[in-house]
Amino acid sequence: MIRKAAKKELPNIKLLTEACAEAMINKGIFQWNQHYPSLERLREDIRKDELYVLLTGQKIVGIIVITPDKDKEYEHVDWRSKTENSLYIHRLATHPDHWGKGYARKLMDFAETYARTHNFESVRLDTFSRNSRNQRFYEDRGYQRLGNIYFPKQSEHPFYCYELLF
Repeated sequence: MIRKAAKKELPNIKLLTEACAEAMINKGIFQWNQHYPSLERLREDIRKDELYVLLTGQKIVGIIVITPDKDKEYEHVDWRSKTENSLYIHRLATHPDHWGKGYARKLMDFAETYARTHNFESVRLDTFSRNSRNQRFYEDRGYQRLGNIYFPKQSEHPFYCYELLF
């Protein structure tokens, strides 16, 4: 089941993101670290009703942030859709104990269905340039790579921007 996160779930959500960061670092993917995603950022995602959790039973096994708000880092990207009627995806994560079970796919299916049913023109997101698995994941879903952005607190390497038009 996928639903909006509750405030009381913040500690478990933070543990999930920390497990993801550690597992990615162990694979040589320095996408998340002690600065990202911060507890404050996750708290704000919940406050804005933009953080969703994927549950198996009562256990949170994945998260995704779905927002119409465009981050300033995206301003210079030459997006394919020329309106601002786009949905943005952030902080997609599944617990490493559940990698390979299709949970990321379920979260993205949910986000794309949400975007379509709410009449958004496209879905936009970014992924780390050193994470080829994520790049293939989005490209296999029909996303087109459009440009690079940088998050210096996370990495010196770029993040690739992707968009799926409806």
